[in-house]
Amino acid sequence: MITSQRSQTGTNLLQTALAKPYHYRRSGRYYLRLRPQGTAKGFFTLSLRTTDKATAMTISQEILQTLKAYHLDNPEATWDELRGRLEDIAESCLTMAHGDGSLVAYEMIHDEQHQALREASAKLPLSVNQQRAVSKALEILEAAQERLEGRPGKLVEIVRDLKGDACGTPVPLSPSLSVLQNQPLTFKTLSALYMDEHKEHAGANTIRDVKSSCKTIAEILGDLDLKTHTREDMKNLRAKLFEERVAGTVKKILTTLSAVMKWAVNNDYLTKALTEGLKPTKGAESSREAFSQDQVKALMAHAKTLPVDAWQRWALSLGVIAGTRIEELRQLTKADVKQVAGVWVIDINRDDGKTAKTKNALRVIPLTDGAYGFDLQAFLEFVDKTDSRLFTLGGGQFSVLLNGMLRDVLDLKADRTQTFHSLRHSLAGALKAVATQKEISESILGHASGSISYDLYGAGSAVEVGRMVEALAKAFGLLHK
Repeated sequence: MITSQRSQTGTNLLQTALAKPYHYRRSGRYYLRLRPQGTAKGFFTLSLRTTDKATAMTISQEILQTLKAYHLDNPEATWDELRGRLEDIAESCLTMAHGDGSLVAYEMIHDEQHQALREASAKLPLSVNQQRAVSKALEILEAAQERLEGRPGKLVEIVRDLKGDACGTPVPLSPSLSVLQNQPLTFKTLSALYMDEHKEHAGANTIRDVKSSCKTIAEILGDLDLKTHTREDMKNLRAKLFEERVAGTVKKILTTLSAVMKWAVNNDYLTKALTEGLKPTKGAESSREAFSQDQVKALMAHAKTLPVDAWQRWALSLGVIAGTRIEELRQLTKADVKQVAGVWVIDINRDDGKTAKTKNALRVIPLTDGAYGFDLQAFLEFVDKTDSRLFTLGGGQFSVLLNGMLRDVLDLKADRTQTFHSLRHSLAGALKAVATQKEISESILGHASGSISYDLYGAGSAVEVGRMVEALAKAFGLLHK
């Protein structure tokens, strides 16, 4: 719902800067109200679609941050100003290095921004230039999602088009580039320039990972002038990395190297990158290892020693029997525990501002009573006593505490080859071991598949949920093949 008004002077409320946002609650639901500075008359109101305060504040922050990131908080911005901002964001999406963790995070971030921009376009009184910018921003985010899947073509074309839209105006050398023209360019200096340009768009975890990789590379390359570097220099760097690191870690560091070097070429800091083909192709599979059945049983045995009202007990249990991603689990609400076709399930959805990795991640997962000793009735009693969210911690703290518990219980190494995410691998392996049909496994785990067409709420729900129930029962040893 949106309420839109004008000030007494008749000026559109977005013709001036906005005052500090105001939040209020009506009939249990939270709303965000924005108004121009200097007047109490003109304002518009956005429903935040939730009765949960924490969720409302998160949605509000996402809307405001997205508007600011794309210059949509400035109604007087010209198309050239908006285009320049869009070009910066598109280039950042194209050249940013990612690890396994940041790939997942940025899929969620792009999805959230896409939703916030659609909200802005539909509900805010944006100018023609701003609506044009929203349209292009949506294209960028959709192309950025494809780039995260290894298909950068559309994003490359968008960057090229945005640069061409500048009417051929020559771009002067930036001060930093002018200064560096007559000086040696080390990787330490180059990576600092790269990080400075990307710091506004990258999340804290991504910045930390990229800085760590850049520091490692800079220490090995030392004072090497990248303006005159050779392919041999790059090969020697790779050899040094392999001396003390597994292939997966080397691949991650070299991915960062490639991103920085290609960015440098695109921005005229360098004439060549020489990083093609450096990343290892063998032995570089995901370093994440599944837990053994003995480890899974030990985790569930520990969970059962915890009080029935302890969130850790049920977070760990659901990770084992449902194979959820950790953020999917953290966002679960009381309403997400429901019955579908007479079966108790958890519903992974985007209601009330929740996020999901992909559209295929939206699913229901049956709760298998008795799996490794899981007590469904006790879990339902825990759910019944919650106010809204099952788990109230923020993402960082939730992950740290859960992974810390896994390390303590199983005495895990600190190399992160086994983490909470490994429970997904364990469930996938258990399903595969009992020859579960691929489509059923993918529907349970929320993996992408063009062959899934389940109707989990319609006439066929009983059959489809029943197939998942049977597959999980077999995987947990509760039903023989």
